[in-house]
Amino acid sequence: MFSSCGVLLGACAHSGNRTTPVKAAQRPNIVLILADDMGYGDPGCYNPESKTPTPNIDRLAGQGVQFTDAHSAGPWCVPSRYGLMTGRYPFRTKLDLQHSLIEPDRTTIASLLKENGYRTACIGKWHLGFEGGAEKIDFNKPMRGGPVDHGFDYFFGMHASLDIPPYYYIENDRCVAAPTGHIAASHSPDLTPIQGAFWREGAIAPGFKHDEVLPMFTQKAVDFIRNHVAAHGDEPFFTYLALAAPHTPWLPTGRFKGVSSADGYGDFVAQVDAAVATVLETLEVLGAAENTLVLFSSDNGPVWFKTDVERFGHRSTYCLRGMKSDAYEGAHRMPFIARWPGRIKAGAVSAETICFTDMLATFAALVGADLPENAGEDSYNVLPALVGARYDSPIRQGLVVDSSIRKGDWKFIFGDGEGGLSRRYSGNEPRKPRDIPGELFNLREDIGETNNLYDQNPAIVAELTALMETYRRQGRSVPR
Repeated sequence: MFSSCGVLLGACAHSGNRTTPVKAAQRPNIVLILADDMGYGDPGCYNPESKTPTPNIDRLAGQGVQFTDAHSAGPWCVPSRYGLMTGRYPFRTKLDLQHSLIEPDRTTIASLLKENGYRTACIGKWHLGFEGGAEKIDFNKPMRGGPVDHGFDYFFGMHASLDIPPYYYIENDRCVAAPTGHIAASHSPDLTPIQGAFWREGAIAPGFKHDEVLPMFTQKAVDFIRNHVAAHGDEPFFTYLALAAPHTPWLPTGRFKGVSSADGYGDFVAQVDAAVATVLETLEVLGAAENTLVLFSSDNGPVWFKTDVERFGHRSTYCLRGMKSDAYEGAHRMPFIARWPGRIKAGAVSAETICFTDMLATFAALVGADLPENAGEDSYNVLPALVGARYDSPIRQGLVVDSSIRKGDWKFIFGDGEGGLSRRYSGNEPRKPRDIPGELFNLREDIGETNNLYDQNPAIVAELTALMETYRRQGRSVPR
């Protein structure tokens, strides 16, 4: 269908394989690995021309189902993670990181699984706020509003991205070592100011080293899985490994330097791929792989400009338009892979439209739980798409990401689809927003979003605008 995009949209959404319901005794362990700022076109299984080697992610796709129309809940870190955790579109809350973004009584994927017998761990980047903010708190007191207050039994990680100070680790609800030192800003002079070895100046904890964070998070996830299997082998576990890579700073270590032809970014993607391998190998060694649902995705698109494509010959978003912070597909259409031996057919490809918000309802279906009335307002159960069950119509009615709404092949962007990062840093010259009422694309005919059909299709614009108003007015998009 799209010869220039290969696997992008060429698969049938319905595999035609009937499946039996999941019984409580068959509840799998769940490992959710979320890369940070990795593009749709970085894994080789999505882009045969990729310059970033990802043999382990590719192998994972070959052992499970690869989704070609999966979307993050937002085009940048915070809204994406909010939607993943809560099953709500992020426009329904105020993204103020001086507070915990998740209300105290809101159901999350972690609290749901914990209530249904899972031991839960969050390892890595949280970026959903703590009460009082993560910069001004008393580092000698418990940090409230974080992962352990929202369903996770264990947390080891950071408050935000690896380029946002202060730089320190958190374990459960305590700062491991207070950021009493100071580090100067870092950047790569041959790239834009927000690429390469970029981080902001600020406070830093003693002994904290940016290039050790990816190995640290990987090891902590492995340790949690090993310890759980040793001590609680009969109970299922949920490990959410939220990597801080390949987000800036791009700091590949040792053996990963120079392994790609896409500069430090490509090398860092290769190191992320190795981290995935480490987790998968741990499951194998422990004999837990057969009963573990492994999910892999990325929180949003990359910071990868047209000049990077020209310089390195690598299309991090493949043939999608846009990048992180945009409303275009390159910002939120993500690689999404699921493996569950014996339940998910190996080598499957699905073009079903799914969203991060769907994980809450899907996990509820997986464990046979009912969601509370005030939970998962935008969460659809996509378990049938995961396991290849028969179904006769699309699972989702529509999809909202940032300033765009999608229904079927049609996508409408309210206003200009170009985000702040693109405007500010493309060509290193500040750019002004375009004064346009909206952008309408038919993704089946124009996956690259090059032909704005806004003026030619007023009826479709009106229909999608009305649907968005309905979602806002009802406070939910999923029927009660």
